[in-house]
Amino acid sequence: MIHKLNAPVSVKLIYDHKSHTVFPQEVGWEGRVYPIIKIGLHHTFRTGRTLYHVFSVASKTLFFRLVLDTDTLHWRLEEASDGLPD
Repeated sequence: MIHKLNAPVSVKLIYDHKSHTVFPQEVGWEGRVYPIIKIGLHHTFRTGRTLYHVFSVASKTLFFRLVLDTDTLHWRLEEASDGLPD
């Protein structure tokens, strides 16, 4: 089931200077840490002057849609899904 959220989360991020890539490694949400095993889509968008990065990622049990606000460097969780039908 997909849950629409707007929750603050902690994200451990990796930056590779050789390939100039950035990707989330872990998500901390509701007292649990979810290691990321797969990175899906990544895109950016702007609202006014603020640039946002959106990552679709998966742990072993959940799918997440994460958004990074580059002005504040705060992460929020927009969606979480366990992959089961509603």
